[in-house]
Amino acid sequence: MVASPNKDGSRVIGLRYLYAPEPYDRRIETYLRAADFYNVSQIQKISRQTALINALVERWNLVTHTFHLPIGECTITLEDVALILGVQGTGLPVTGPTNSNHGSMVQECLMNFGVAPTAIECRGSFIKLTWLRNVKHGIILNSHEAMERYSRCHIMSLFGTTLFADKSGAGVYWKFLSLLRDIPRIRTYSWGSACLAH
Repeated sequence: MVASPNKDGSRVIGLRYLYAPEPYDRRIETYLRAADFYNVSQIQKISRQTALINALVERWNLVTHTFHLPIGECTITLEDVALILGVQGTGLPVTGPTNSNHGSMVQECLMNFGVAPTAIECRGSFIKLTWLRNVKHGIILNSHEAMERYSRCHIMSLFGTTLFADKSGAGVYWKFLSLLRDIPRIRTYSWGSACLAH
C-alpha cells in the first residue's frame, strides 16, 4: 500500500497492484531455481477481490502503518513476504547505485543483456518494462549465455511487476542490475527484506 498526498494536503491510500508476471520459456526454470526466483515467477494476477481490497484500505492506519481489524492490529511481516512471494528474507542486503547516470545504466545493461536502452527507453532511473520485454522476446535460447540473459530479463520484469512494482507498472529501477550478473549468487541476497521495505 502507498499513501500519497492530495493537492489539498490530505492523504489518500492507494494499492500497488500486482501485475501478472510475464510468461517465460520453460527452458530457463533451472536458472530461475538457481537464482531462487522460481516460486515468485509462478504467482498469478489477483483479480476480482475488490471487496477485500476495499476492506483492507479502509482499515489501514497511516500513522502506525498497520491494519486495524476486529481482533487487533496486524501488519505484514518479513515471514509473510517470504511465504507469500517465495523469496528469501535473510542474506546479503540488496543495495545498488542510486544515481540516474545513463552511462552507468548502459554499462550494466550491456553486461547483463548484451544490449542497452536508449534515453527514450528510460525514465529517470527506471528502464521501461516494454524495452525489457522486447529484449527478452528477442533472445534466442541457443546457448548458456543466452539462457542467463533471458533469465536476467525475466527476473528484472518480476521486479517491475511484482516485487518492486509502483502504481504505473511501466518501469523497473536499474540499480538491481549489478546484483544479477552471477545467477547462483542472486539467491544470496535478502530480496524479501528489500520487497518489504519497498
